[in-house]
Amino acid sequence: MNYLNYKKKKAIFARRKLLKLALSAGSGLGLAFLGQKLAVARQDRAINEFDKQRTKQTLESELPIPPRGVTLERFEEFETVIVDRSGKIIEKQRFESDYFTEELGYDVNLEMVAIPGGTYRMGAPVGEEGSIDRERPQHRVEVPPFFISRYPVTQAQWRAVASLPTVIRDLNLNPSRFQGDNLPVEQIAWGDAVEFCRRLSERTRSKYRLPSEAEWEYACRAGTITPFYFGETITSELANYRGDRVYDREPEGEYRETTTPVGSFPPNAFGLYDMHGNVWEWCADMWYRDYNGAPKNGKARTPETDRGLDDTRSVLRGGSWQSTPVRCRSAYRTRDEREDRVEIYGFRVVCESLET
Repeated sequence: MNYLNYKKKKAIFARRKLLKLALSAGSGLGLAFLGQKLAVARQDRAINEFDKQRTKQTLESELPIPPRGVTLERFEEFETVIVDRSGKIIEKQRFESDYFTEELGYDVNLEMVAIPGGTYRMGAPVGEEGSIDRERPQHRVEVPPFFISRYPVTQAQWRAVASLPTVIRDLNLNPSRFQGDNLPVEQIAWGDAVEFCRRLSERTRSKYRLPSEAEWEYACRAGTITPFYFGETITSELANYRGDRVYDREPEGEYRETTTPVGSFPPNAFGLYDMHGNVWEWCADMWYRDYNGAPKNGKARTPETDRGLDDTRSVLRGGSWQSTPVRCRSAYRTRDEREDRVEIYGFRVVCESLET
């Protein structure tokens, strides 16, 4: 992708530096060192080329089939950005994405973005700054096509669905600490989010649910392999998090101490917003300490898929307005009790493709 072009330029510069070093050494040891480094560089180029092709295939692969009677539309071109380790924007690129609109009543709509199926490496490599063992081992996951909400569920969307008839549990119409129709709903327990999906499914006759952890990370990365979907680091001009802390070489930024309206920052290549920061997002999976034995088909890890899995906690992804940069990475994962309601917990929803 565009980030890989940047990496290619860095690799060329590094090879030139190595050549100069080896020639100045003027010895067999220097030439052997050069040969070893060039072999590594060739391997890195092959891996990067594979990732570049994989990204292209991901963005162009088959889209999910929308619910019956629904026609896909196309968003106008949107702009994504890539930053270097200092937080400086080094490239911009424009993309398009397909979606459908779910009418919730009360003049409130829910935009569901089509995510093409594909294969990616889930988790963080050992060398990624701030990565921990719960994000490993990295493993190949094949994700079928699906739809996911463009933004975290807003307070207006929450009220519209929470006003529908109860399926299993009652819902608070105004649970959020920070009030605003276009702010993400928060202070949501996992069970509340599941009930939201049940009511939405009943209304629309489509299958709505929380994303699996594998789907969430795949949707967040949008083909990238960097710590964040916009590159090597994060800045408070790109996301809502604890900007007074730094991840790499970027300057300190703003710590807003509140949620921000959804869509306030640049999207990823799928056209999804707020995947880094703003509110933590519940996933369907029960908590498990690492990826040993994790599903490789994009499904959630539950007692039905993993015998012996028994935990009262579920997975949260993405970081929040209160999170440090390292917790906002694409690979970062945490957990909490399913009935906890905190002003940093929200969610987004998935609609299953008819083909699944």
